[in-house]
Amino acid sequence: MLQFQHAYYLLALVVIPLMVALYMLALRWKKKTIKKIGDDQLVKQLINNYSPKKYFTKFLLLLMAFSFAAIGWAGLRKPDGSSNIKHTGIDVMIALDVSKSMLAKDIQPNRLERARQLISKIIDKLPDDRIGMVVFAGRAYLQMPLTTDHSAAKMYLSSATPDVVPTQGTVIGDALKMCFNAFNNKEKKYKTIILISDGEDHDEAAIKVTRALADEGVMVNTVGIGSPGGSTIIEPATGETKKDAAGAVVITRLNEDILKNVAASGNGLYQLFTNTNEVADKLEGQLKSIDQRLVTENASATYLYFYQWFIGAALLLLLVEFFMSEKTGKTRFQRFFLKKNIFNSNAVKPNLNKALLLAFCCSISAATIFAQKENTLIKKGNEAYNNKQLDIAIDQYKKAIELNPSGNKASFNLGNALYKNGNTEDAVKAYESAIANSQQAMDKSKAWYNTGVVLQNKNKLPECIDAYKNALKQDPSDEDARLNLQQAIQKQQQQKQKEEAEKKKDKPQQQKQDKEQPKPQPNKMTKKEAEEKLKALMQQEKNLQDKLRKVDAASPEKPEKDW
Repeated sequence: MLQFQHAYYLLALVVIPLMVALYMLALRWKKKTIKKIGDDQLVKQLINNYSPKKYFTKFLLLLMAFSFAAIGWAGLRKPDGSSNIKHTGIDVMIALDVSKSMLAKDIQPNRLERARQLISKIIDKLPDDRIGMVVFAGRAYLQMPLTTDHSAAKMYLSSATPDVVPTQGTVIGDALKMCFNAFNNKEKKYKTIILISDGEDHDEAAIKVTRALADEGVMVNTVGIGSPGGSTIIEPATGETKKDAAGAVVITRLNEDILKNVAASGNGLYQLFTNTNEVADKLEGQLKSIDQRLVTENASATYLYFYQWFIGAALLLLLVEFFMSEKTGKTRFQRFFLKKNIFNSNAVKPNLNKALLLAFCCSISAATIFAQKENTLIKKGNEAYNNKQLDIAIDQYKKAIELNPSGNKASFNLGNALYKNGNTEDAVKAYESAIANSQQAMDKSKAWYNTGVVLQNKNKLPECIDAYKNALKQDPSDEDARLNLQQAIQKQQQQKQKEEAEKKKDKPQQQKQDKEQPKPQPNKMTKKEAEEKLKALMQQEKNLQDKLRKVDAASPEKPEKDW
């Protein structure tokens, strides 16, 4: 489908009616001048070699040249059909344990960080496969649906922390179920799950779920992160060692038995994490044993451009118009040596128009040169980005923006590089610039989507929800944006519920304390009476606290562990 890269340049075509009006005025001026002379014989002699048809043809050539130049400047293009890439691959869902036990430092810097490094290495080793991710602790959440956009996968990976799952624990069975739901369930092959956990809680449902997945053709591989000897957990908020309800220091240990059983039930491979490259290589070899399917996907948008043909046609028409004479029997070069009479003195006007049009075409040529230089800088930035040379990539993108501040491609890529480099605020600004300069709805949707990802990772839920909504307005078919929007709304609701629960929990206790608080009665109570009253109040408070502890201990909804 044909489209214009810079459609707003087509506004130059509104000048065409003005040019037609000037042409009509020039004809009227000629007729008035003829009438002023009065003598028909003299007029015929003066205009004997003048050709109205050639005059009209020259104007028509000028008009066509201007139109072609405007269309060329707007950048007519169409998507290149050859951008479809066919390759073989499989669907890989990664289930990552983000419970607080994964913060243990028996593997430096901690279990979760090493797990993220392993996943990043796995993503690099699976360039042709679709990858998705589920994070879980006491509950499981779809962090990222299956996608071939591995750069986005790594962006999601960086936000996988214990904070994304409010309920603590290790529900391996639920995580496996959610991974299965993310697959195309019409196929009974080409699918695998990689479970990365310390297996801290023994989930009895995990084995049963794994067997059901194996019957559906899903291979389940597991990786154990941690040490059998175990380690303490440092609370991120306080920096203190975590303790259980009884005040004892919590020691979290790797539960290899559950992970081995899951892998055996899922016809997969269990590995104890030792070295990132070693584990990733073994997993890569294991996944190669799975049947590969033919996958057709759209690569990053590439276009066929046609602006050069329109610019060339405009210059050719100007050249023809320049050498065409308005008179019969005279060449353009001969006319340079003829004295101008009253009827060709108005040639100053067409010459002025031609000069302006030539300047217009020259500016288009200059813009084309700048566009080529901009594309070269973007290409260099992309190469540096792919090679993880983020500072160089950012520098190249900024140079491209300096050449063309109204371009959206460099701003969009700059946002990706800045985010990956840890500069989230400037990344959002770059995406905003890309949105403002984008003419296509699809380009705006992608920029809004990435803005939402950045804001979601910064836990700015209201802003990220608005960004995802804007992405869907531009592209209602974007399932990734829809899923992320649902996840952000769900997390926002959970936060509100948690705040309301805390308020409700504090309110009855505060009201009871207010009721039990003795009203001051000055000059009516002796010192001894006051001391006895204070002791009674303290005993009541102690009894109340004992009751609350008994209620908490008997609560069936309270988890046994919160790590």
